[in-house]
Amino acid sequence: MATVELLPVEDVTACCTPVTEEALDRSAAELLAKSLKAIADPTRLQLISLVAAHDGAEACVCDLQEPLGLSQPTVSHHLKVLVDAGILHREKRATWAYFSLVPGALDALAGLIRTAGR
Repeated sequence: MATVELLPVEDVTACCTPVTEEALDRSAAELLAKSLKAIADPTRLQLISLVAAHDGAEACVCDLQEPLGLSQPTVSHHLKVLVDAGILHREKRATWAYFSLVPGALDALAGLIRTAGR
């Protein structure tokens, strides 16, 4: 008969302490999953960074193609995903679209990540 060796538990509270004060309802879980899926892509993370670092924290789609080395339709697709997830705001000006961060969107995601790390 095989035996199982148990490793010592150094901090029982780390594995048993809830990471949130209350469970997510279905609606909140779906919204959070959509946001996390949106940022779980290297190109989209770069886009968020480029927009945030641009003058006035706002960038035209025409300013985002070259740094990424991607075509306009591909960049527009990724931007649409970020807009749909509530991370970026889109404003049409003449023939160009300008993008900015939705106030508080990244703070909300960072708060969830910090909470999960406790």
